[in-house]
Amino acid sequence: MIGFILGTSEGKKILSLINQYTDDVVVSTATSYGGELLKEYKTKYINIKPLDENGFKDLINDFNITVLVDGSHPYAKEVSNTAIKVCKAMNIGYIRYERKSYFSDIEEGIIKIDKYEELEEVLKNIDGNILNTTGSNNISLISNLNISNRIIHRIMPYPEIIRKLLDIGVNMEDIIAIKGPFGYELNEGIIKEYNIKAIITKDSGIEGGTKEKVEAALSNNAKVIVVSRPKVNYGQTFDDVEEMIRYIKETYF
Repeated sequence: MIGFILGTSEGKKILSLINQYTDDVVVSTATSYGGELLKEYKTKYINIKPLDENGFKDLINDFNITVLVDGSHPYAKEVSNTAIKVCKAMNIGYIRYERKSYFSDIEEGIIKIDKYEELEEVLKNIDGNILNTTGSNNISLISNLNISNRIIHRIMPYPEIIRKLLDIGVNMEDIIAIKGPFGYELNEGIIKEYNIKAIITKDSGIEGGTKEKVEAALSNNAKVIVVSRPKVNYGQTFDDVEEMIRYIKETYF
């Protein structure tokens, strides 16, 4: 049995390709929404809640998983570290799929930081409104920094996320609740409407809409602040889905 941790849009492609060879597949996602997106594919089981170390161990034992493919988001560091630890302890294979970095060859107009706390110093040199597109998990941290800029947060339109932001003191006027990724025109429209001078983004790859977001920012003279991907020693890693599936077929079938 092959286990997949899927948390990005490539999950559909990964399952469609592996289904050409087998339906002995177990999938773990973090949300019911993620499970809904993948239910049309052939699987033995889809988990739709976050798993801790014991949860992954139970999943592996229950379905006799022999290799775990970690296709979680590039910033889901804790998930990957847990999966690596469990695979090592249970002596099963671990494979990492991670999107290619969009920023490998782009430098002009790009400011790279390793952690959110660095924003305090970076934004001292930027006069004007900031668009945060890194999601809701670190908004409390950003709000607690000594930042004088107005920060507009673009988030997923889940009621619980909006409520969380309002509870920590974010103004409704500083919330854009909309599901991405978006094309160039919508990104540019938001940048112009809110007079954005810099955007904060993650390196989520072309698949995550990074290209259109960055191009819209740079063409409107807005700086791009990139929170770097966490550094994890994954071992066997692929950034091409088809190449990874070929490897799985040759190694585990």
